Amino acid sequence: MNIVERFLKYVSFDTQSDENSGVTPSTPKQMVFARYLKEELEGLGLEEIELDENGYLYATLPANTDKEVPVIGFIAHMDTSPDMSGENVTPRIVHRYNGDNIMLCEEENIVLSPAQFPELLDHQGEDLIVTNGKTLLGADDKAGIAEIVSAIVYLQEHPEIKHGKIRIGFNPDEEIGLGAHKFDVEKFGCQWAYTMDGGEVGELEFENFNAASAKVVIKGRNVHPGYAKNKMINAIRVANEFMSQLPGEETPEHTEGYEGFYHVVGIEGGVEQTIVSYIIRDHDRAKFEARKECMKAWGDTINQKYGEDIVTVELKDQYYNMRMQIEPVMHIIDIAFKAMEEAGVTPKVKAIRGGTDGAQLSFKGLPCPNIFAGGLNFHGRYEFVPIQSMEKAMMVVVKIAELTAR
Repeated sequence: MNIVERFLKYVSFDTQSDENSGVTPSTPKQMVFARYLKEELEGLGLEEIELDENGYLYATLPANTDKEVPVIGFIAHMDTSPDMSGENVTPRIVHRYNGDNIMLCEEENIVLSPAQFPELLDHQGEDLIVTNGKTLLGADDKAGIAEIVSAIVYLQEHPEIKHGKIRIGFNPDEEIGLGAHKFDVEKFGCQWAYTMDGGEVGELEFENFNAASAKVVIKGRNVHPGYAKNKMINAIRVANEFMSQLPGEETPEHTEGYEGFYHVVGIEGGVEQTIVSYIIRDHDRAKFEARKECMKAWGDTINQKYGEDIVTVELKDQYYNMRMQIEPVMHIIDIAFKAMEEAGVTPKVKAIRGGTDGAQLSFKGLPCPNIFAGGLNFHGRYEFVPIQSMEKAMMVVVKIAELTAR
């Protein structure tokens, strides 16, 4: 089975996670995929294979050298985003893409166009795996899993490439921010690792957002509207007041690079109670803390206006910028950089405008930068992955193993 066949098999599994389930894995269908992967790894003859009750799968490719080599790991997540269905994914391959529009779904006129997605033009002449316009693809992060497993097979088939002990780890629930929570770093037993969970070819990331969620709960007072004067407090209208205080330019659609943002992700309720959900992001820790204080201050302003505590802001930190954990061990970035060059890839060191399991793992004692998996337009119907990008990512894994031993 080659990397394309492997990837197409993997995306046939629906592994969408669910942030509201309260269990791990958050959906039982992730465990179905994990069991399939376990059987595949057993068939490949890997060692120390373990699938725990929470859906974390670990395995080992033994060293083929007597040299003392650091134990390293490669990690990818099995779940797909709750943002769009991952059921009945029906991918197709656009061979030697010519730069034109790609019709994904003719009946609904869903088109993948370089006018909206100019990054398509960077992959002219390549073979693109696309969706049917009705689901996401699942390259985030089944491309990463396919690349890691294919790299392991490549190393098995090329014993002349010397490497130390290599650990692989596949986990659930990354898309809901819980992928690293029950990852057993001690059992994994690595000096460092890499997540294969980035996007475009060449991406090498060891900085990410500091992240928090905010739940703004507004308690209203419902009175018959015909007799509501000076009595009613409409929680929906108060929610609008709260939202109008936020700076309009500090949102995802107006920011890039190292700029942080507030992002409203949900609103539900009625006159009696309304809940507005946000995520807060910033690379700079001081600015991140200031953003959280602003959220509380905006709630206080409304409470002062109404003379009572009708707004409650509940904040919860999710993860932090891994840079501070990586800087003391920058040789692991140097190895990845050199591996890309040897694999014919131009490294693009950049900050993640998001987070990965590697951020949380780094704070659990496992330094874990992030490497490209090759997919683009994650989490939606316009997701695609060039086959050549997956092949290059696979070779980067091979080269990292070789360089670490060398």
